Amino acid sequence: MSALPPEPDSPSRPADAWRAWLSSWRGRDALWYVGALLLALLVGGVLYIAALVPLTPGIEDLKQVQTVKPSVLLSADGKTLATFRRTQQEPVKLEQVSPHVVQALLATEDRRFYDHHGLDIRRTFSAMFHTLKGDTQGGSTITQQLARNLFPEDIGRSRNLHRKFKEMVTALRIERVYTKQQILEHYLNSAPFLYNAVGIEMAARTYFDKSAKALDAAEAATLVGMLKGTHYYNPVLFPERAQKRRNLVLQQRVKAGSLTEAQYAQLKDEPLHVTLKRQEEDLGEAPHFAAYARRWLLEWAEAHDVDLYSDGLVIETTLDSRLQKAATQAVERQAKLLQQVADVEWGAAGIPTSTSPEAYAGMGKKTEPFRHFFSKRPDLLMAFLRESPEYKKARQAGATDAAALQSLKANPAVLTRLRQDKTRLEAGFMAMDPTNGEIKAWVGSRDFEHGQFDHVAQAMRQPGSTFKPIVYGAALEAGVGPERAYIDAPVEVRLDARTVWRPTDMHGSTGAMMTLRDGLVYSKNTITAQVSQEVGVPRIVSLARAMGVDQSKLDPVPSIALGTSPVTLLEMVNAYCTIAAQGARHKPVFVRRITGRGGEVLAEFGSETARAMSPDTAVDLIDMMRGVVNQGTGTMVKTRFGLVADIAGKTGTTQNNTDGWFILMHPNLVAGAWVGFDDQRVTMRSDYWGQGGHNAVLLVGDFFRDALKGKLLDAKASFPPPRRPPVVTTYVPPADVEDSYGAIDDVVPGSPAPAVTVGMPVERSTSSAGVVVIGDGPGVEAMRRSSGPPKSAEELDRLFGRGNGASGGAVSTSGTEASQPAPTVEPASSSDGGNPPSN
Repeated sequence: MSALPPEPDSPSRPADAWRAWLSSWRGRDALWYVGALLLALLVGGVLYIAALVPLTPGIEDLKQVQTVKPSVLLSADGKTLATFRRTQQEPVKLEQVSPHVVQALLATEDRRFYDHHGLDIRRTFSAMFHTLKGDTQGGSTITQQLARNLFPEDIGRSRNLHRKFKEMVTALRIERVYTKQQILEHYLNSAPFLYNAVGIEMAARTYFDKSAKALDAAEAATLVGMLKGTHYYNPVLFPERAQKRRNLVLQQRVKAGSLTEAQYAQLKDEPLHVTLKRQEEDLGEAPHFAAYARRWLLEWAEAHDVDLYSDGLVIETTLDSRLQKAATQAVERQAKLLQQVADVEWGAAGIPTSTSPEAYAGMGKKTEPFRHFFSKRPDLLMAFLRESPEYKKARQAGATDAAALQSLKANPAVLTRLRQDKTRLEAGFMAMDPTNGEIKAWVGSRDFEHGQFDHVAQAMRQPGSTFKPIVYGAALEAGVGPERAYIDAPVEVRLDARTVWRPTDMHGSTGAMMTLRDGLVYSKNTITAQVSQEVGVPRIVSLARAMGVDQSKLDPVPSIALGTSPVTLLEMVNAYCTIAAQGARHKPVFVRRITGRGGEVLAEFGSETARAMSPDTAVDLIDMMRGVVNQGTGTMVKTRFGLVADIAGKTGTTQNNTDGWFILMHPNLVAGAWVGFDDQRVTMRSDYWGQGGHNAVLLVGDFFRDALKGKLLDAKASFPPPRRPPVVTTYVPPADVEDSYGAIDDVVPGSPAPAVTVGMPVERSTSSAGVVVIGDGPGVEAMRRSSGPPKSAEELDRLFGRGNGASGGAVSTSGTEASQPAPTVEPASSSDGGNPPSN
């Protein structure tokens, strides 16, 4: 028998038959089952929602989101250097947003926004009904969409009931915490718009190059229309699709009464007027420093369970905004002058001769930059083309090598860009406080927007003669006195039974006796090579590590003494700080303190200090390096910029004028600069402007002049006085290039070629040809037997200062050519004599 009741409208069954059936035991039983089912569903739904509540963001989470703050990087004097936020986002108040945006948003996304409490039940059921019919519609309110924007990880965007219920619970909580105006404001500030733009303000700048306040009705409709699907309705990639969506938004405004039919008719045929302008990240006045700090801060934040981009940290750095400004201006001014020098010198076959960089500005008006360079090196231009992304793209598309090159050579835009990029002179600059290791100024390139590669901490370049103070410091530590004498003659260093290294100074040697001090002052490679072999390469490498050159790989080969092992400017300035701090090495410090959003101190930082060399060694070395700027290769820093202070430093130039260096020490500050081209196949042309004593010195001198003039440094501060009065020599060497690393040649098998035992006492002999040969064993002894006077060991000891604490074997010498001038000894009070050497 069927349990179903009779048909209520059946003529054979009266309508009150339902009541009779319901009053029967079967009817009562059916009602009980239906009621129990409904109750179970209700209880189950309540329990399910109750179980979801702990899984959804709570009131405290919402309040925390409401106060999300980016972190701020401050200079030592309280200036904002950079702001760290997760995306390109610029929160604005609702009153700073065009009314067209709000009206378009409400008409399209949530017309009853002000009438519900987070959920629009009518719209939800309507969306479900249309979805069942195959017409998918969204039923989420603006509050629900805000829940997804604020908590993408907690809620997600998958299409299922579980996610939808979490979204609903969160929306109800949002309505309890925020006002309607705050909800609109947060929604507009958190909506994503592609191209790393988040929020209506950045969207307006990115797509229309204007503020959110200035958006008109059509522009506002375009951006609001993107919210349905930012990629699908991207006006840059799919303008027709985006225009149809924009017009639909405008129609919704007509239905909502915020736009008239006449206005719609006028707007619907307008083009989009979209102009994509990607928003660059603003890293302030010290962008390379800020980028370096951010990389470290991200690691620190992860280790300490904080969010750099939203926890409102205040990071107090060591950078001085005033010194940073002086450094930035010095790099801009002087690198521009040096660029003009390079453009002109490589522009024509003949090389202009001027010692004033300003003179090249007028010459540049009549010269095509680097015309002669590319006409002389067509092979290099072809190499540049083959390395270009355009060439690689053409080859991937199937073009042959010849076809790809021909196409690029016929493209003026590609050639112009390539030439400009390859011939752009670059620079790096940094300044550090030697007393505590705090970084005070950092300029990683001439222009951060043009080149974000950092020439302070990233670029690995050969330091040339700026490495020599480490060599001479190792000698002083080994007991070699500043007045120890060496012969300035060509040197041959026997590397093994078949190989010899010949370091030279490009325009020859004087053949005269020269002290250790003058070897550094005049940056003599012949002297440095002898010193390094006497001290030993391992000892030099060890001292370099202790002084701060501890990140780059240092090749333990003899030529390291002349700066052939690439290092960073950061390391070299740190090493010079060790000298200036009288041998105490401070690790670089760039952050002093990190505080939380409530002002609580989360971390404080100071420098780790270690003893790298003895104070006596450092004092002697400082005094020797005073001579570099007073009478040696760095005099331009005084003659051009008129610096009046107790300063000491060193120049550096690498082979073929590839790199120019200059580092200057003041008791309160050490600053260094590097100048060169990123592609090392491009170099400065002339031996004059290719030297660090004439190019990098301009940047450092300009900076120190402004720092002293602005009283940012104490002009009266002084290093400790020299431990002994120096023997002053007047030496006028030829205007030569500072560094020529020299050749490494194979020798004829069977010839005397004993191996050098690095770090052990060595024998030196000057052959009858006047060449200083360094090695140990019978080969050097044979050289000695063929050499000229002097003959006695006593005379050798007297000439070369043996017994003055020096290590190493006997040194002998032959006579020198009379035409080569020797240094003359003058009283300590004597003024500098003659013209300063070129470098």
